Amino acid sequence: MKIALSGYGKMGRMVEHAAQDAGHQIVLKADPAAPGAVTIGSAAALAEAVKKSGADGVIDFTHPDAVLNNIYALAPLGLPLVVGTTGWYDGIPDVQKAVREGRSSLFYSPNYSIGVNLFYRIAEYASRLVCAYDEYDTALAETHHRRKADSPSGTALELAKAVMRGNPHKKEVIFETRGIPVKDEQLFVSSLRLGSVPGIHSLFFDSPADTIELTHTARSREGFARGAVRAFEWLVSGLAGGSLKRGELYTMDDLLGLS
Repeated sequence: MKIALSGYGKMGRMVEHAAQDAGHQIVLKADPAAPGAVTIGSAAALAEAVKKSGADGVIDFTHPDAVLNNIYALAPLGLPLVVGTTGWYDGIPDVQKAVREGRSSLFYSPNYSIGVNLFYRIAEYASRLVCAYDEYDTALAETHHRRKADSPSGTALELAKAVMRGNPHKKEVIFETRGIPVKDEQLFVSSLRLGSVPGIHSLFFDSPADTIELTHTARSREGFARGAVRAFEWLVSGLAGGSLKRGELYTMDDLLGLS
């Protein structure tokens, strides 16, 4: 398959290696400033470069400030899009409209690690078990490298949704206490930015007697890159074979058969 990369930072370069290891061809590396990439200064220029490249689709690991404009510019090309950038999910209704009108297809995930996506299901199930016991409270904590642009992480937000599906007593997610005690119905999510940490996500259930802690620790970003390439393969093959439809949004739940 021929892949265009939108964003050629650390993740973009890892996706390039993962794609080449899988036998695919990188036909475009587009980035506003990264060495070794075609300098692209706007979403419209990105779409034009992708069109000229002959790519079968696009994998995007850019920046939360750029990703929505990129999607809106790329959707009319009718190509499959795999988006690894996070921090834009409030715009999903508008993205759905753009993808449908452009007869494109978009795969998005806050985290392309298979383990993390299984962790979401584990978190939901554990929350459902524990919420039957009033003495346990629940919180989340996440740690990432200090260059990560969004906080909290998209993965932490998905974990929070999973916890709240399992525990109906938690009604609201908060990220800062601002000197006010956390209410019983609030789910507190803590974020730490430190060094080069690829990603640590922890779920805590605490009572006066004990604490239960569930943690997923990423050893490197390579798993994210391989997962993004796997998602690209799944999306392109599914569209070609007719098992997937143009104009739709897909997630890791669809790929893993968990939806």
